[in-house]
Amino acid sequence: MARLQADAPRERWVPVTGSLGLRGRRHRKAAIGMLLGQANRAMGAPERPGSGIAAWAMSQAAPLLMRRAAGRVLVWVWKSDPELLVVMAQVQEATPQVRAARASMPMEYDDTETFRGTYLGVGERLVVDLPPDERTPPFATYTWDTGTHLVTVTAVCSDRGRFGTVRAAVDDLARSLRLVEDVAAGESAGVLRIDPA
Repeated sequence: MARLQADAPRERWVPVTGSLGLRGRRHRKAAIGMLLGQANRAMGAPERPGSGIAAWAMSQAAPLLMRRAAGRVLVWVWKSDPELLVVMAQVQEATPQVRAARASMPMEYDDTETFRGTYLGVGERLVVDLPPDERTPPFATYTWDTGTHLVTVTAVCSDRGRFGTVRAAVDDLARSLRLVEDVAAGESAGVLRIDPA
C-alpha cells in the first residue's frame, strides 16, 4: 500500500502522526481543541464545558489511530501556535466511489488553480481565505490524482486575519509530499547476494 512522506521543518511544524505518549501531547490537544471549536461554531453550537476533556481524550487516541493508518495519514500543527493551524495529508485508492464523491462536491470547490508539487507533479489547489459564512474557518486544499491514488492535503486555520501569514509554509509542506511504496524484488535460487558493506 502506498504511504506518504513529507519534509516538514521541525522549527515550523510538530508532527502529530507518530507522537505517542507525552511527546507532542500539548500540540495534539490544542489542535484537536481548535478543530472541535471550529466544528461547534460551524454548526452554531455554543462552547461546551466538557470540550477540553473531549480534546484531551481524542489527543490520546489520535496517534494510535494514525499509526494504524500506516503512513496513509499525516498530520502536523503549527509549532509556535498549535491552535492556529492544522494540516492533514492523506492518500487513498482512487476507487470509483472516491471519484464519484469528489465529482459531487459543491460548485464552489471547482474554483481551483494549478499547483505543482516537487514529487507529485501538477495538482490542484483551492484556497478559501475568507469564507462567506463567518463561522467557517479559512482553509486550503491540495489534490493530486496519480491515476491509482488520490493525495489530498487540507489546512485549516482558526484566525482569518493570520491565514495569509502561514499560507506560504503550507504551500511548501504540500509541495514536499511524495508517495512511497514497498516493492518486492523477486529472486531466484541461483542468485548470489553480496552484502554492500
